[in-house]
Amino acid sequence: MITGLKGRLASILGALLSVLILAAAPMAHAQEASSSQTAWRLLDYLSVDYAGAVKDGKVVSPSEYAEMNEFAGQVRDRIAGLPATKAQPQLLAQAESLQATIAARQEPAVVSAKAHALANALLVAYPTPLAPRRAPDLARGAALYAENCAACHGETGKADGPNAAGLDPPPIAFADAERARQRSVFGLYQVIQQGLDGTAMASYAHLPSDDRWDLAFYVGRFAFSDAEAAQGEKLWNEDAAVRARFPDLQTLTQTTPAALASAIGETKARALTAYLRRHPEVVTRTGGGSLDVARQKLAASLKAYEAGDRKGAADLALAAYLDGFEPVEPSLGARDPALMRRIEGAMGDVRGAIGKAAPASEVRSQIERLDALFAAAGRALAPEKASSLSSFAGAFTILLREGLEALLIVVAMIAFLRKAERTDVLPYVHGGWIAALAAGGLTWAAATFFISISGASRELTEGFGSIIAAVVLISVGLWMHGKAQADAWQVYIREKLSHALSKQSAWFLFLLAFIVVYREVFETILFLTALWTQGGAGAVLAGVGCAIVVLAAIAWVMLRFSKRLPIGQFFEYSAILMAILAVVLAGKGVAALQEAGMLDLHPLALPRIELLGLFPTIEGVSAQVLTLVVLVSGFWWSRRAATGAKAGASA
Repeated sequence: MITGLKGRLASILGALLSVLILAAAPMAHAQEASSSQTAWRLLDYLSVDYAGAVKDGKVVSPSEYAEMNEFAGQVRDRIAGLPATKAQPQLLAQAESLQATIAARQEPAVVSAKAHALANALLVAYPTPLAPRRAPDLARGAALYAENCAACHGETGKADGPNAAGLDPPPIAFADAERARQRSVFGLYQVIQQGLDGTAMASYAHLPSDDRWDLAFYVGRFAFSDAEAAQGEKLWNEDAAVRARFPDLQTLTQTTPAALASAIGETKARALTAYLRRHPEVVTRTGGGSLDVARQKLAASLKAYEAGDRKGAADLALAAYLDGFEPVEPSLGARDPALMRRIEGAMGDVRGAIGKAAPASEVRSQIERLDALFAAAGRALAPEKASSLSSFAGAFTILLREGLEALLIVVAMIAFLRKAERTDVLPYVHGGWIAALAAGGLTWAAATFFISISGASRELTEGFGSIIAAVVLISVGLWMHGKAQADAWQVYIREKLSHALSKQSAWFLFLLAFIVVYREVFETILFLTALWTQGGAGAVLAGVGCAIVVLAAIAWVMLRFSKRLPIGQFFEYSAILMAILAVVLAGKGVAALQEAGMLDLHPLALPRIELLGLFPTIEGVSAQVLTLVVLVSGFWWSRRAATGAKAGASA
């Protein structure tokens, strides 16, 4: 009996322990979110109110200045208390720099810029929901304001409500134009959610998230008149460039009137802010932008997953990538390739979590992190981020990166044929890569004038092209390594190679050159087209020209170096090069097919090294390991066969 009682107690304690372990993760996540959001709110407050503490390097309000120093210290401490990430040391450095700037009593513009930069970096490292899930309902916001806010802030946001007189400090005047131009709707949302320490402003976290967004948009309109809103409506309807600045609700919630004014002027910024804060639904009605499509589909994916529909959730997560992120991937890759790779990886992680039936809280957390990455992407894709320098750098790096892989293979084939004294076959290789360039031009024309190339089509083209090229390179690499073990090279070339390189083999080389070049041309065209549409055509052409010069120099060096190599070493080095490229292409091919939804995706805890084709998934790494095993086994067998042949000859 005692033994049975002990067993039951052990079971109960075990169950309680399991509950505590399961509860710890969401509690830790909630604590992280609360601390990071508080730090963000303090930075937002600091960026606005510092101007009331310091002017021309002198303290004009000692109490305000003391508060600014206190807030900066709190920001630093809260960041230090967040879970360790790779970004945390940089955030701490920025926070300490902000503290030093305030201590040095520098100008408000400097402090505001540093505070906003740190706030943006904080959101990327420790994401929080940045936009409403639907267009805000201002009628609902008006009702909530009358019920919860008007008694202190006044019916028109002038801080003249019946309860305002007895408050110290007094309530914020939402109608204060200068203060409002520094405040984003997201900043208002944060204060509504968390309250404001040391004031009568309480937290309204008990309200649903949608209600808080409704209230934030309603409050955000007080400092802007109906007449300005009418001007803003005309501006919105007539100017496509203005509409392009707000591709989604997330951009709208984060943009301050002051930041907008720096881009389009104060008058237009006030008019546009007045209109969009009264009519946020027009942002979603105009399509919401590609990134907004990704957000919506991810939200639907999470909802399906929580309802137990794993297949529907997986399909929606894939659609979020193909329909939402893929269309802007070329542009983002040109502007910020590191961010593009982070988003690709994060979207793969979401699909992987769904595929392995992870807890819904894990999937939700990953989608929230994607929200912050999408926000960073929206900022990177903003029209004002385009410049001649960025267009030049984008075009140069894209062509150099995409062209190098194909160049190595084509130059190796050319060097091989010259070494084998079979220059009569060279026209087939040259014909292959020239045909690939022509086909790339036709692809661009078709995509521009006739059809729309979907994200799935692009990934399938890249995926199958990579896999086919990898298989061909495996066979070529094994063949070259086998020949590297042979003796009497000149005799072999004269007697055997002329037969080996028949018409069929020549067309095989044509096909290989075509596949490897077209695969790279296909992606390069999409990236360069995205850059071209953003303006700066001259800078794009200059970047392309410089990249071509660099690639030509690399080809010249490779061909010169190959001439000096003994033919045995040449075949051995070429075999190793082909083997490396086969492994790289195998990984890239599987990754592209995964992004197209043709293969499952199970993430691994490994670094993502795109240069090596290493995309950390079980499927991708397995394909690369299999390719490596085939190559190593083939190399070993050819070496063994050559050793046996030598032994037989000597005997």
